[in-house]
Amino acid sequence: MGLKEKERKDLVKYRLEKARNAFAEVPVLITNQFYGTAMNRLYYTCFYAATALLVSENHVTHTHSGAKTSLGLHFIKNNRLDKSFAKLYDQLFNLRQRGDYDDWIYINEEDNLPYIEPVKQFIKTIENLINNT
Repeated sequence: MGLKEKERKDLVKYRLEKARNAFAEVPVLITNQFYGTAMNRLYYTCFYAATALLVSENHVTHTHSGAKTSLGLHFIKNNRLDKSFAKLYDQLFNLRQRGDYDDWIYINEEDNLPYIEPVKQFIKTIENLINNT
């Protein structure tokens, strides 16, 4: 990636901010019955947080699949991040893919609700990992 230390820290901070902002959009979208978009934002919350964590330790990824794979390789496999977060990230990745690209997929409020608290914990856990590194 070739980032200087300050650039890397700024990028990590920026991506965490994007994660928090995406997460803040979810209740507004659900209230206004934009359930598919809410699921998209739940996924992107995790994506931005995961890429912040990866950048914090100089791991480069250029794709969504690459971020998912790198997270598993560098944080799940060595138990730095609980396996439940890998499952959460994988489920949201698949739901977002289906919701964005497949026909006849309808996401409702009940599809979103089980993910809100785990996504909140995902962000918190990643922030703790970044701050303790």
